[in-house]
Amino acid sequence: MQKTFIPKNPGDARSWQLVDATDKPLGRLAVNIANVLRGKNRPTFDPSIDQGDFVIVVNAEKVKLTGRKLEQKEYQRYSGYRGGLKRFTAATMIEQHPDRVILEAVWGMLPKNNLSRKLMTRVRVYRGAEHPHAAQKPIEASF
Repeated sequence: MQKTFIPKNPGDARSWQLVDATDKPLGRLAVNIANVLRGKNRPTFDPSIDQGDFVIVVNAEKVKLTGRKLEQKEYQRYSGYRGGLKRFTAATMIEQHPDRVILEAVWGMLPKNNLSRKLMTRVRVYRGAEHPHAAQKPIEASF
């Protein structure tokens, strides 16, 4: 009789991945970050167990959007009040909050459940090339 292998939670064995977003398409970058967060790059991947790594994204303002997405893609925020819907183009969002553009794209690539809400706490996005996580010794991601 075969026994089912259930991987353990990695806990302290999580590594830190450093991703440079310079001239990378937003969608491809987001799906690669989501895969690292979920642990799909590990041979013992299980969708119900959180075994992914931490991800640090630098140079968020240099991310690339293909086609006419800078003018046509819109982001929305709603305050909860009547008439409280605010719309922004992707160009405005990249100029003001480039970290939110990447975070929303990564959120869109993850399944919507409690596990993904926990995964989003392990993404750190920074506008420039500087980040305060040098003590964690991040590994350069290869995507």
